[in-house]
Amino acid sequence: MHFKIPHNALVFVGDGRRALFLRNDGDAISPNLRTEKVFEEENPPTHEQGSDRPGRVTAAGSAGRRSAVEATDWHDIEEHRFARRVAAAMEQLVRTRKAKALIVVAPPRTLADLRNAFHSDVKACVIAEINKDLTSHSVGEIEKHLMSDA
Repeated sequence: MHFKIPHNALVFVGDGRRALFLRNDGDAISPNLRTEKVFEEENPPTHEQGSDRPGRVTAAGSAGRRSAVEATDWHDIEEHRFARRVAAAMEQLVRTRKAKALIVVAPPRTLADLRNAFHSDVKACVIAEINKDLTSHSVGEIEKHLMSDA
């Protein structure tokens, strides 16, 4: 992957529970990422969020046979909602900062959720997508990872 992080480019680093919005205060050769916003959400495992057992259904004409209905994965649902919330926040940031470049760093499933949730104005700014989970790294480590991928 060969790209540079332009001056004032936004860098989104996120997963289904945490998101960092960074901005490059440096230039393309020596980036200096600064934190603009941090989103963090408590999203406990599904077994802590729901207590009901899966439902059962009787199909018409099945002579009384019943089938279990798949349990709701509340954790997964909340991760999708979180991606939509941070996508809306990114849209606002892109517009207020008049951003021209955006780099998105997230694991594959989060990348897919973000692609579906980003407004066309945000999509037009995306210069790179990096399939990595860097949310547990410091800003300095994120810089190093991005420069080694550049």
